Amino acid sequence: MAATLYGLKNCDTCRKALNWLKRFDIEHAFVDYRDERQSPETLLAWKDAVGGWDALVNRSSTTWRQLPPNRKAPGSDAEWKLLLKEYPQLIRRPLVLLDDASISQGFSDNGFKKLFGVGA
Repeated sequence: MAATLYGLKNCDTCRKALNWLKRFDIEHAFVDYRDERQSPETLLAWKDAVGGWDALVNRSSTTWRQLPPNRKAPGSDAEWKLLLKEYPQLIRRPLVLLDDASISQGFSDNGFKKLFGVGA
């Protein structure tokens, strides 16, 4: 099963996920959120797939904590899309899009084993 991993080049968790995929010879591509900003339609699809903006956004990140208070309470999809276009690093990492269009977020060894059907 092929995958596209979305994240940041300098993110330790993304690097661990990429190394895991290489170690198990999983076909994959990597997209850095900052280099390739995602379309509003893609952000909406991801939001729907993971269960809402709260699930998509990392509120414990340094970037989130440094936002002005008025930016931390988007009231509409349009405001969320604008915020994530401006600060793509707010999206939880890594976000994995599988070739069957399913989406997974985060990385753990056991989670990836289950996701990719590797090991027992």
